[in-house]
Amino acid sequence: MPCPTREDILNYLSESATPLTKRELGRAFGIKGDERIPFKKALRSLETDGLVVKQAGGGYAVPDALPAVTIIEVTDIDVDGDVLARPAEWDTELQGDLPRIEIKPDKKGHPSLSIGDRVLARLDREPEENSYTARVIRRLDTPKGRVMGVIRRQKKGFVLQPADKKARYDFEIAQADLGDAQEGDLAIGEIQPGRGMRTKKVRIVEVIGHRSDPKAISLISAHEMGLREEFPSAVIAATETMEVPDLKGREDLRDIPLVTIDGADARDFDDAVFAEETEDGFHLMVAIADVAYYVKAGSALDNEAYARGNSTYFPDRVIPMLPEKLSNDLCSLRPKENRACMAVHLWINRDGRLKDFKFVRGLMRSAARLTYEQVQAAMDGLSDDTTGPLLEPVIKPLYKAYAVLWQAREERGALDLDLPERQILVNDKGEMTGVKLRGRLDSHKLIEEFMILANVAAASALEAKKAPCVYRIHDKPNPAKLDSVREFISGLGLSLPKGQVIRPAQINQLLHKAEELPYSHLVSQVVLRAQAQAIYHPENIGHFGLALHKYAHFTSPIRRYADLLVHRSLIRSYKLGPGGLSDEEAVTLEEKAQHISQTERWSMEAERNSIDRFTAAYLSEKVGAIFDGRITGVSRFGLFVALADTGADGLVPIRTLPDDYYIHDEQQHALIGRSKGRVYRMGAHVQVQLKEADGLTGSTILALASDESADIPGLTLKPPQGASGHPGPRRNGPPRKKKGFRGKRRK
Repeated sequence: MPCPTREDILNYLSESATPLTKRELGRAFGIKGDERIPFKKALRSLETDGLVVKQAGGGYAVPDALPAVTIIEVTDIDVDGDVLARPAEWDTELQGDLPRIEIKPDKKGHPSLSIGDRVLARLDREPEENSYTARVIRRLDTPKGRVMGVIRRQKKGFVLQPADKKARYDFEIAQADLGDAQEGDLAIGEIQPGRGMRTKKVRIVEVIGHRSDPKAISLISAHEMGLREEFPSAVIAATETMEVPDLKGREDLRDIPLVTIDGADARDFDDAVFAEETEDGFHLMVAIADVAYYVKAGSALDNEAYARGNSTYFPDRVIPMLPEKLSNDLCSLRPKENRACMAVHLWINRDGRLKDFKFVRGLMRSAARLTYEQVQAAMDGLSDDTTGPLLEPVIKPLYKAYAVLWQAREERGALDLDLPERQILVNDKGEMTGVKLRGRLDSHKLIEEFMILANVAAASALEAKKAPCVYRIHDKPNPAKLDSVREFISGLGLSLPKGQVIRPAQINQLLHKAEELPYSHLVSQVVLRAQAQAIYHPENIGHFGLALHKYAHFTSPIRRYADLLVHRSLIRSYKLGPGGLSDEEAVTLEEKAQHISQTERWSMEAERNSIDRFTAAYLSEKVGAIFDGRITGVSRFGLFVALADTGADGLVPIRTLPDDYYIHDEQQHALIGRSKGRVYRMGAHVQVQLKEADGLTGSTILALASDESADIPGLTLKPPQGASGHPGPRRNGPPRKKKGFRGKRRK
């Protein structure tokens, strides 16, 4: 069989029900010997041109195809019992018409599903255009027949005001359905059958707290994502008799001056570091709490940790993956106390390249618990009683090794998107008192580089043994998104190479050029939005952002289940004692990787929602005030603005903009007034007035404080092409077109 052409490969992928790996395609076309090189070139050129995309796990598909495994939401169950669904995340404007997805029954018939249920499903593409069949892997959350909110008393009785900012109405509560709930309670209501919008009713089935409770904001955000604070009694009981093991079967690391370096408010210390200079480079050590010793595969403790997937961090509390006896005690590397650990010896040369590594199971004793600020102050000449004796023998060697690792990072071209992170300040009452930028010191970067090196070693060690591994993979940006970036930055006098596989170093060059321009932050935002999301997967495609070929999370098994799986695989493959990866885990690694990737996304959403709610509650007493801000997003329904003081994100609805007919230009990230020429572009500074701030939902509504344009000086505005129009309120100007979204008229 001759080597297939680009058209042959494209047609085959178009007809395939699922994405196909390079190996599967090669087998299908009978590729052998010298045919491999032109075959790979043809496949690579298809990918470069955006005609095929490489999905997580290495499978190739046409761009319109959904991932082989994805999250879908049940939308309809018809009279014949057919269950129809849609992708859980779908933007019609960006992605086009919704695909048709029919959930097929398994051997036992249809799974018990209701409209609104979300499931993880495996998809097969059907011959009909934009059509798929799905088979359920697992249901992800409870039916959407329930709603969470606050009970309010009105003239005609009680209502449940939903905590979801997307909710359009309140739910009535009959007196008989109120139970013991009272006004101001945070409660769960079960939606009752009714007719029409005006008869939406709920029956209160659970009270989870009171609105005035300091924990209310975190409770709402946790509960809506299905996160639980309390551990089952059997899980707590399993930890009560646990103790630190003795030295038997472990390497004695207690004389090595390992130190932990964490934030000042950290309660768990799960990693410790050490460095010493050698003739040709450095010997480093990273020691991690030996969680696998305590958490046995298949136990109640393990099942609970897997269900949670990871810890979730709110401004005022943490919902941990493991009970406190482990997370804050036995698996916390406290100073001057014996602790079981998994450690890796790392040898690097003067260029920062990893020459060798060795994983051991040990018993360590941390020399000191240090903070980032404390260590940095010591290096800057301000030692204290703790850091003074450690400066020469411990801290300075760490910084010398860090300097070498950082130089290696720069040379390999890891993506440098150093965006500021804001920290919500909360008092003892659980109230937000302010916000500040998290400092980014060399001490932060030091720990980050040591952890990255240990993670690279973990992936390399498992590959060397051909052992199962949960990689942390980050795919390169989608070609279509990169084309959008190129189109946008061309108006700024900047460019990205085209016609070749993009590398992180090339994006860094763009960012460095933009640093000299007044709109560098805008370029960073556009580039960030083009990036793929990092996930866990047992098949390795590398980590684009870090510019690494092998990478697996190893350094935080207290708070990430992925790291625990990596520890277990290392223990098994290197014969480091009990607690290794089980056979059942090895064959279900892909399913587990999908699950923990999803729990990570839920936690991230819960964390974002809680920050929105804390900030909105803080701003609720400042309605009417004027704030400086920056436009961070432009959509057909308005502008998203981040306030300079708090970082709060608020919406300026399009109906409140000055009178005009607005064109939404996606390429230029701008709303452009067709009649009067006003421009509102992402990245521009604006002054806004706070109109609404709701701590329950986290929504913040703003209005522009002036009628002036909000553009960026020095940027050229291209004539809008192929953009959609959206009328804002106005009393004059050209007649409205029939197309577009009609804004409310100002009264």
